[in-house]
Amino acid sequence: MWVGLPSTEIGFAAIDQKQAMAKRCSHEGVVAGAKAAVVASIATAIPTMASARWLLWAKANLNYTAQALIISTVGGAAYFIVADKTIPATARRNSFNKPSISDEL
Repeated sequence: MWVGLPSTEIGFAAIDQKQAMAKRCSHEGVVAGAKAAVVASIATAIPTMASARWLLWAKANLNYTAQALIISTVGGAAYFIVADKTIPATARRNSFNKPSISDEL
């Protein structure tokens, strides 16, 4: 019977620890990406809307939909770029500080 073997308990603990680490790394990536998206959207919205009011070419060619598309594209790109760089960096940083499984049991 395989129930209660210490090796399987350590194996399950290792899997749970890896899952918790993955959730933490992805959560930090989501938070960093959201912050970057907000900053990039604001930094893009100000000159886009100002140019649509004052520049003749932009006034003639950039309707509200085009302005929203420009702003949302930059925000989305910033989110994915920062999240894509943050998740592996967090995983790399946490892999050096990995506690031993035998210490937890």
